[in-house]
Parts: sequence; C-alpha cells; structure tokens
Amino acid sequence: MINKQNLWFVTLFSLILILGIYYVSIDDEVESVLKAEDSNQNQEVIEINESDVLVALEVESDEERQTLMEEYQNILLDSESTLEEKNTAYENMQKLNSSKSDEEKIKNLIQEKFNLKSFIKIKDNTISIVVASKDHNNEKANQIIRSVQELYTDEKYITVKFNS
Repeated sequence: MINKQNLWFVTLFSLILILGIYYVSIDDEVESVLKAEDSNQNQEVIEINESDVLVALEVESDEERQTLMEEYQNILLDSESTLEEKNTAYENMQKLNSSKSDEEKIKNLIQEKFNLKSFIKIKDNTISIVVASKDHNNEKANQIIRSVQELYTDEKYITVKFNS
C-alpha cells in the first residue's frame, strides 16, 4: 500500500522529470527568441517629465479626497450616526470642497501670471505648491507666495517647491 509521503515523492519526481525532458527538447530557435525578448525588456528607458510628476501628485490627492468624501458620505447616510457626527461630516465635506476650489483658483493664478504648471495642496493654514520648472529661483518663489497670499485675508503658511 502506498502512503501519502510516497505518493507526494512520486508526483514531484514525475513533475521534475517531465520539466527536465521539456527543457532539453526545446529548439535552439525558441531559446534564442526567449533570450532576445529578455534582452529587449532590460533595455527600456523610462523618462519622467515634470508634468508626469504633477499628474501623479494630482491623482494621489484626488484619490485621498475621494476616500475622505466616501467616509463622510457613509457617516451622513448611516442611520446609527448621531446628529453631531453628521454635522461634523457635513462641515468636513464643505471644507474639502472649499479647499478643492481654492486649489484650482491658485493653480489658475500661477498658470496665468507666471505661465507655470503647478500642483497645489491645501491643508488647514498650510498651502504647498509644487511648480514644474527647472529654474530654482528664490525671487520667483517669493512672487508666487505674495500672489497667493493676496487671495486670503488671514495669513497662510505657503511653501513653494520647484520640481525639475
């Protein structure tokens, strides 16, 4: 009678034997094609543009915003949530929408005034700006900060980062 251990040994040995025979019987042409495909895959060069980085940042920000909106909507639609939780979720949704519109406003301002593509992230009193430019100019950064601060009556903490 064959026990489980012997059965597994015979099965694995058969599998190794079949794979060995298959490997030995492969034509040289197929083998050279496989090697050529491998060498072509290693030669790919990926170039990253400034706009690609900005798009990646925007996608990440949109995904984060979307998950927050879904959380707030779930709280609003949940029948077990208290009135206070629903009010807080609604206020947070309003803040999220407001910050999104402010980000678009700042992005358009930078595009019109400085002719630069940018990514803007607003969180509380902090405004982070990533500008797609190879020129790392402190004067231009100060001009951007002043232009953005003019949009607000209260003081904001504004950072500008040049992405090259």
